[in-house]
Amino acid sequence: MAIRVFLVLVLFLSSAIVSFSLYEDQAGLADWHQRYIGKVKHAVFHTQKTGRKRVIVSTEENVVASLDLRHGEIFWRHVLGTKDAIDGVGIALGKYVITLSSEGSTLRAWNLPDGQMVWETALHSAHHSKSLLSVPINLKVDKDYPITVFGGGYLHAVSALDGEVLWEKDFTAEGFEVQRVLQPLGSTVIYVLGFVNLSEAVVYQIDSKIGEVVAQKSMVFPGGFSGEISSVSSDKVVVLDSKKSILVTIGFIDGDISFQKTPVSDLVENSGNAEILSPLLSNMLAVKVNKRTIFVKVGGEGKLEVVDSLSDETAMSDSLPVADDQEAFASVHHEGSKIHLMVKLVNELDNVLLRETIQMDQHRGRVHKVFMNNYVRTDRSNGFRALIVMEDHSLLLLQQGAIVWSREEGLASVTDVTTAELPVEKDGVSVAKVEHTLFEWLKGHVLKLKGSLLLASPEDVVAIQELRVKSSGKNKLTRDHNGFRKLILALTRAGKLFALHTGDGRIVWSMLLKSQACERPNGISLYQWQVPHHHAMDKNPSVLVVGRCGSDSSAPGVLSFVDVYTGKEITSSDIGHSVVQVLPLPFTDSTEQRLHLIADTVGHVHLYPKTSEALSIFQREFQNIYWYTVGADDGIIRGHVMKSSCSGETADEYCFTTRELWTVVFPSESEKIISTLTRKPNEVVHTQAKVNTDQDLLYKYVSRNLLFVATVSPKGAGEIGSVTPEESSLVVYLIDTITGRILHRLSHQGCQGPVHAVFSENWVVYHYFNLRAHKYEVTVVEIYDQSRAENKNVWKLILGKHNLTAPITSYSRPEVFTKSQSYFFAQSVKTIAVTSTAKGITSKQLLIGTIGDQILALDKRFVDPRRTLNPSQAEKEEGIIPLTDSLPIIPQSYVTHSHRVEGLKGIVTAPSKLESTTHVFAYGVDLFYTRLAPSKTYDSLTDDFSYALLLITIVALVAAIYITWALSEKKELSEKWR
Repeated sequence: MAIRVFLVLVLFLSSAIVSFSLYEDQAGLADWHQRYIGKVKHAVFHTQKTGRKRVIVSTEENVVASLDLRHGEIFWRHVLGTKDAIDGVGIALGKYVITLSSEGSTLRAWNLPDGQMVWETALHSAHHSKSLLSVPINLKVDKDYPITVFGGGYLHAVSALDGEVLWEKDFTAEGFEVQRVLQPLGSTVIYVLGFVNLSEAVVYQIDSKIGEVVAQKSMVFPGGFSGEISSVSSDKVVVLDSKKSILVTIGFIDGDISFQKTPVSDLVENSGNAEILSPLLSNMLAVKVNKRTIFVKVGGEGKLEVVDSLSDETAMSDSLPVADDQEAFASVHHEGSKIHLMVKLVNELDNVLLRETIQMDQHRGRVHKVFMNNYVRTDRSNGFRALIVMEDHSLLLLQQGAIVWSREEGLASVTDVTTAELPVEKDGVSVAKVEHTLFEWLKGHVLKLKGSLLLASPEDVVAIQELRVKSSGKNKLTRDHNGFRKLILALTRAGKLFALHTGDGRIVWSMLLKSQACERPNGISLYQWQVPHHHAMDKNPSVLVVGRCGSDSSAPGVLSFVDVYTGKEITSSDIGHSVVQVLPLPFTDSTEQRLHLIADTVGHVHLYPKTSEALSIFQREFQNIYWYTVGADDGIIRGHVMKSSCSGETADEYCFTTRELWTVVFPSESEKIISTLTRKPNEVVHTQAKVNTDQDLLYKYVSRNLLFVATVSPKGAGEIGSVTPEESSLVVYLIDTITGRILHRLSHQGCQGPVHAVFSENWVVYHYFNLRAHKYEVTVVEIYDQSRAENKNVWKLILGKHNLTAPITSYSRPEVFTKSQSYFFAQSVKTIAVTSTAKGITSKQLLIGTIGDQILALDKRFVDPRRTLNPSQAEKEEGIIPLTDSLPIIPQSYVTHSHRVEGLKGIVTAPSKLESTTHVFAYGVDLFYTRLAPSKTYDSLTDDFSYALLLITIVALVAAIYITWALSEKKELSEKWR
């Protein structure tokens, strides 16, 4: 009886170990999700006494959001489409957020508290034009006042209650460009001011109730206008002439137009070209001239007078009304690590209402925008808060001499990502988290035991989760033996480099790219520069940040070398030439700095680092360096090789000329390049051989010089469905970039892009749209090396006739064959990636970024070209899945779970030290990170493994064995006495 009891106990404990799993409390242990909005370009405060105080913002990432003024958290947000840029934001009737987007063709109203859409109106649009939104303020909630919208050449009046278009007026006359739409307070007349061919000013007076033109006046300005304009009152604007040397005050009182010219040289001595700044000030404008910002007061007759001058690094807000019918504005500038904020009255600039200096915790660059809001303090005096946008796109709220909160919105515009290892743990510090007391140790294992036996209360579940996070050590700033703790280095469009911890996503350090050649360099790309190995652990690894002084490809480049561990800039240089392409070379010098070639617009390449050792290494491999360029506009792919050193006075010994080796020309009348892709240069391939189902040995054609190219008919390069199946065809190529030889060509008739592809080992998977079937398709192509077929004979290997030393060169014509298969896929795709592991042994998964901004993990076996309707027994044993016409979408396969990576742009994978596990990082407007194990964690125990339960099981087994032995001895002894 005792033996049975112990056996039942042992079986129960053993089954508990197998069946124990956590779901809800595991969320967030190996993944994190961060929400952002992007660089703010419009902001409207809503600070009424009732309800939460908030600020409504729109951003360059096409996001409209409501932020909490107290903590900076997102109340709600909506990410619009990539082609739905927001042109203006306002608040109507005190309860609706109004947004104008798509160049003035779409007007929406959102519920202020929760962000639900109330109505949406599509407005008539004829051509591209400036978009203007005018939302009446200080209105009664129960009375409908029309919203005035101009866009696409039409002026509309729209009801704020239901979005109904009350009337529209056509201004699409040839050459007429509307600049301002003004309506004086309390007036029923709307003034529409515009230019005809930038030489004639035209003013329309329109009845705001019915939309009819009351009057029209025009007047020619001999010098012409530049287009830069500022509204200074309800009946005056100031504009620059075509030479930007004269300020012209245009008055249109009662519709009569008058010009008042004031040369900029009369206001500022030795003045150059002037620039009108954007802040709207009452009877005043801000002009940038000679690297200074001057405040120009506009008199009653249009006379201009300079009343103040500030540094050109100062940013200003629009003016807003304060007590006693006065208006004030804020000016902000930074000096080192300090921000200086001043609030002045518009009519009395000497009267400073507020002067504060705030200390910043890090360098964020210049102040780009300022939005000011006032409030009434408890002593009935005016208080001010300022929302500022910095050069690195960060958002800060300043109030009462301090930074109330800040948001790193630069992370909403990541352009390039790489990963780096954390430093090794110092001597004397344990890698694992050690419990300090016996009580904590016992308490932790008791809680884990209760969870294993499904006896834990909700409070115990929370305690178990906190204990697991605390004891996991995932947030330490040192590397672990599994390689789970890493740094994610993200370069943003603003030129700021962030180091994010994979444990919880926190920012370890950040660095803003700087240059002496330009004010604001843009970040282009990120490369591993120096990765010391174990024999040189005293040196920190570093990365190369490549930037550019402007958006044009011919702009001079900027290089910055950054320490990965500290985030400090080691050195930086303005290289003096453009950056078209960066080529990391597979060579390193004695300090393990990787050699790089940078190609410019004139056909030269430049070697970095500029050292004699690097030059010596490069010259040894001079004849073995090849690369290619893709001309998507002219449809030509060119192969290049080195030629000789550069000549000329400005050339140095690290500059080289190139020559064209081969070209692949795609006929412009039939094909247009829409996508190109190569393998990852650091991808690990475990084996080059593959056993087929008939026990035949196939050799993968694994080449780092293989280029995937997708072309489409010129008519099919537009939106999906814009052409008929007969007018569009999709063609894909696999091209050797050393010789320019086309190894494979596959045509898809009646299909069009966009094409999203992933290239790994010897296979490529790409996604496109089938016009005939009206469905998306996914095609897989695997390429094999037929020239190595003779190596399949085992007897040749035994007899020593197996050739293993024959050199492999791209110049020998490869004998390749391919296998391909196509499948329907139910969703549109934004991007595709593939998992990567340390040794390449683990099965691969496709990571598909769907149109819903989620990431779907799809086993590579589903896109195996060997799938058949009725697989044989051998194929089933190999794991080949029966053929279906569509790829499955399993809800449990979404690695993002319930999260959405809004505005998803890219997915980056990196291996960990455990072969089973890979890091996955997705970026867009949001950031998301997780760890995946495509073949499960076969090489490690999970973090939630119960060692206490295992110990109890072992003790129970030992006790059962001992008791069983004792009972057996007793029984044997009793039998001997019989």
